[in-house]
Amino acid sequence: MLYFLSELRDWWSPFNLFRYVTFRALAGAGSAFLVCLLLGPWTIRALQRLRQPSRLELVPALHAVHRKKNVPTMGGLLILGATTLATLLWAIPTNALVLMCLMVTWVMGAVGFADDYLKVTERNRHGLAARWKLLAQTLCALVLVSVLWGVPEWHPMASQLALPFMKSPLISDMGFIPSMLFALLVLVGCTNAVNLTDGLDGLAVGCTGSVATSYLVLSYCTGHALFARYLQIPYVPGAAELAVFCGCLLGACLGFLWWNCQPARVFMGDTGSLALGGAIATVAILINQEITLVLVGGIFVVEALSVILQVAYFKWTGGRRLFRCAPIHHHFELIAQEQLRQEGRVAELAEARVTTRFWIVSLILALAGVATLKIR
Repeated sequence: MLYFLSELRDWWSPFNLFRYVTFRALAGAGSAFLVCLLLGPWTIRALQRLRQPSRLELVPALHAVHRKKNVPTMGGLLILGATTLATLLWAIPTNALVLMCLMVTWVMGAVGFADDYLKVTERNRHGLAARWKLLAQTLCALVLVSVLWGVPEWHPMASQLALPFMKSPLISDMGFIPSMLFALLVLVGCTNAVNLTDGLDGLAVGCTGSVATSYLVLSYCTGHALFARYLQIPYVPGAAELAVFCGCLLGACLGFLWWNCQPARVFMGDTGSLALGGAIATVAILINQEITLVLVGGIFVVEALSVILQVAYFKWTGGRRLFRCAPIHHHFELIAQEQLRQEGRVAELAEARVTTRFWIVSLILALAGVATLKIR
């Protein structure tokens, strides 16, 4: 909404700032951060009555060290609210790409909320049935691809399969059904990968912040005709506004991290992890940078692969384990605990050590993803 203040620039020249995507992306990040900061205590108190059964209760070695009792879940509502409010304030409200991002983020957030609510109220670790999650993800993928196919300027983004480091797409026209299935694969993979990463205080939201920063740059370049032509990447009209959305998402992640860092005062739950995964996946689909997400979101990919490999190896060997515990951040946490005990230090520091190192790797991968713009 504040974008329209730029129309008053003849009356007062500083209003001209509201025209620029870069300014509005930074302002959106700051706004979302402040919303989380201000509403965090109220949200935590409101959720304090609820407690989700912890998956770590199944792993005594980790559960004994974490000692996370009476920490409320469903804090993802704070991320959803801050991102939405900041986006509506600073992005162009009529931009269809931004509206699609908000739609998918809220749909996946609602699915996550239903999952969390069932777990909390019924003390059921299984939560919402997988078929309902898949149905919501399928509908989102169908809507995204249908809208992109319906707009001639955006049609190539839905039909092409682009690879990093390549000047031309690998597949020029995949067809509607393959495009929809590919979008569904990206959406399902990203949401579940972020959900699996959400196991240590600040881990998932910190890594998502790095990914959002990378896609802020990618979106801005994709939506800027001169930059897109210079970098030899597909130009998507209106995609620059997605940089504002990514900025708001980054600010919300940093604001939530204020309350979620160790020791966490609130967990995001599936409400937050599914919403964040859906938001990142949607931006990647809309700017035709889905494969780049494998690099930028490398932490999420490794987390998901570790679970798949653990289950497959367990079944193949008849009960043996490839990792000490999956997802892989718990494997490294158990190793860190042993190292800290040998050093005569507190084992509880293992969580912070693993989380910080994963943040570092995530930031490096995010920078590498931005570097793919130039290396073609």
